[in-house]
Amino acid sequence: MTRTGPTSARARTYLHAARAALHARFVKGPWSQAAFEFVTFGIKQGWACLFGGLMLGLLLGTFLWYPDAAPLARYDVLVLGAVGIQIMMLWTGLETWEEAKIIFVFHIVGTVMELFKTAHGSWIYPEASLLRIGAVPLFTGFMYAAVGSYIARVWRIFDFQFDRFPPLWLQGVLAAAIYVNFFAHHWLPDVRIALFIATALIYGPCLIWFRADETQRPMPLVIGFLLVALFIWFAENLGTFARAWAYPGQEHGWHMVSLSKLGSWYLLMIISFVLVAAIHKGARRVPGGPSDEDPEAARREPGRDRLPHL
Repeated sequence: MTRTGPTSARARTYLHAARAALHARFVKGPWSQAAFEFVTFGIKQGWACLFGGLMLGLLLGTFLWYPDAAPLARYDVLVLGAVGIQIMMLWTGLETWEEAKIIFVFHIVGTVMELFKTAHGSWIYPEASLLRIGAVPLFTGFMYAAVGSYIARVWRIFDFQFDRFPPLWLQGVLAAAIYVNFFAHHWLPDVRIALFIATALIYGPCLIWFRADETQRPMPLVIGFLLVALFIWFAENLGTFARAWAYPGQEHGWHMVSLSKLGSWYLLMIISFVLVAAIHKGARRVPGGPSDEDPEAARREPGRDRLPHL
């Protein structure tokens, strides 16, 4: 069950009213309905990205306007800003405590990997700061948390349900193998090609059903993974442009992040997906009807919950 605070409940009421008014005004036929659903999809995706969008805004804003002579280091400002965003999202009910716990786990998973990767020269954080562990500023964990936050929120906002959802234990084994390979490939052969094949075999048969407006739409889950990884790669390009971190070759001038990082984010994002799936127990869907694991779905009023579960 999703728990929401009073602020979230009020905002949701306003959004439902706004959606109904806009739908009545602009939707006159199937083409306008398709356009309305497309716009709604984009708005809800942006809303699901709230944590990541605010973090990216902090990275770019401090890069462009934060004074070099300020007494507090830019990276430390990013830490404080990230903590403020997390508190706001919990206080307003935009994230549940159950989701926050899983996001925190991914935060730790990411920070441990950061410590290892920076020690091996995979990337650097070029600016000084106080709030850090070794070479890793503490704001970096919140970048991983932003990915976890997105997956947790998009799951609720689009009312995800699945056909042929893989067993959670099998997904857990895959996630563990992905994580181990991020470390082990420095000494052992890199098996990411085998991991890509494993993701296709495990998730290939799975369909994800999502609801942008009135109707639930299907998509192969693997395609969804690829699209999310692509947008994380775009965000990483903005992050390196803002000099939040730098890969080898970017120390003296920015250039696009290698497309190989797209594959890395694809695999890393699956770890976050599995953590969030553990909350939901992989709810399945009966095509053409409500989920067997969601008995309340059959009692929902027509048109209810078309807008975000805030």
